[in-house]
Amino acid sequence: MSMSSRVGAAVRMTRRGVAGSAGPAERLSVGLPVDVSVDAPVDAPADVRVHVPGGGPLGQDVSPDPVPARIPSPPSPLRRRGGPRDPGARWSTTARGLVLAVISCLAFGMSGTLAKGLMETGWSPLATVGVRVSGAALLLGLPALWVMRRRLSVLRAHAGLIVGYGMLAVAATQLCYFLAVQTLPVAVALLVEYLGPVMVVGWLWLRHGQRPGLLTGLGALLAMTGLALVLGVTGRVSFDLVGVAWALGAATGLAGYFLLSARPTPDLPPLVLVGCGMLLAAVVLGLIGATGLLPVTGSNAQVELGPWLVSPVVPLALLILVSAVLAYTTGLLAARALGSRVASFVSLLEVLAAVGFAWMLLGEVPGALQAAGGVLVVLGAIAVKAGEPQ
Repeated sequence: MSMSSRVGAAVRMTRRGVAGSAGPAERLSVGLPVDVSVDAPVDAPADVRVHVPGGGPLGQDVSPDPVPARIPSPPSPLRRRGGPRDPGARWSTTARGLVLAVISCLAFGMSGTLAKGLMETGWSPLATVGVRVSGAALLLGLPALWVMRRRLSVLRAHAGLIVGYGMLAVAATQLCYFLAVQTLPVAVALLVEYLGPVMVVGWLWLRHGQRPGLLTGLGALLAMTGLALVLGVTGRVSFDLVGVAWALGAATGLAGYFLLSARPTPDLPPLVLVGCGMLLAAVVLGLIGATGLLPVTGSNAQVELGPWLVSPVVPLALLILVSAVLAYTTGLLAARALGSRVASFVSLLEVLAAVGFAWMLLGEVPGALQAAGGVLVVLGAIAVKAGEPQ
């Protein structure tokens, strides 16, 4: 009898125990034309045999071809070499971001020392910051305009942000900081400037009703206490009040930098924002000099930086290439690798870098009381950052 004529025959699927097994057999019958026997213990791999009555020459069992085992697909090369779930890739990104952040802090921290060295030879603060910003505008701003030449509508859409960034975050912050450095120690001017995060907290509370949390309030209190020690409110040290006012102006510009940088602009690349801001700031500083509001003077005298006497071209080139172009570029790349929250914590190393450069190249050593106040200012800024919402 042929196999096709046996449609409707019972199929017996039996799981029997092997020799010595006491496990009961299970039987399942369905309407199919073959006998299927599964010989295996319950907890062992099954041995499948198909019996086709009359299928062989003597009705013997005909075993089917073995079914190949399912081979799992290999992991994706992207995941293996740096996918989002690869811990090694995450660590590599974090390590790269930390290196870039430290480079940015060192580059920014050098600016006050270089500027003060120039100003001690006759350079005015406006001339010094003008050269720095104009050089950075040529190296960052012109390439940014070239990249966006076919997307000028994006620049027009964010014109307010670019104007605010250029005037407040770049021109005002740097000019006020250099004016403060002219009469204050570099470390003191920078510590006053780092009250910017505390000003951001106050602005958000007064303007938008975002009441600070306990940790943020504690940070603000620590920063203000540290500032009092740094500025010598106890009477043990004294500083020029005009210089302190300029440093507070730099802190206001830094607060504006934080607020403007927090605005989401997915269609405006960060380096384009910085470059266009530099171009606008260069124009603003040029107008200030042209109107005579602040003096614009320079000098060919050699600049004393530590044990070296160098041409003024050296600190000016370092201000442009290192303290502007390298500092802003590595800072932005670090923020992308670490996230703005972690990057803002690491940026506090700039204070230590500024103290170190001023000590090595200008001989400015902070006293014990100033050092204690500086520690409180930095701890306060850390607490303010830690108290920000995720």
